[in-house]
Amino acid sequence: MRNPYELTFIVRLDPNEEVINNTVTQVQTWVEAEQLGQVTKIDRWGKRKLAYEIDKQRDGFYVLMYAEIDPQNLPELERNLRLSPNVLRYLLVRPDVKPPKAAQ
Repeated sequence: MRNPYELTFIVRLDPNEEVINNTVTQVQTWVEAEQLGQVTKIDRWGKRKLAYEIDKQRDGFYVLMYAEIDPQNLPELERNLRLSPNVLRYLLVRPDVKPPKAAQ
């Protein structure tokens, strides 16, 4: 059973925009690995200033990815994000889904 998740991550800036695009594609591939997840939407927020320096980087490329992921796939996805040299930080959360109101 897949659950909705929001994955926000910061990609290391590179003069070559192709590196950023390849990193976003790679993360999408990790989410969709072995048919355990499906990306529903990708929002590229673009270059933003970081609150503090990370690995000698002052700026990063922010990406918000909406996906439906099987919870069994989460440990492998988080492992890949941690080990990726181009992903500075990530945050994977399950959005607050409110139950429908009961009919009166």
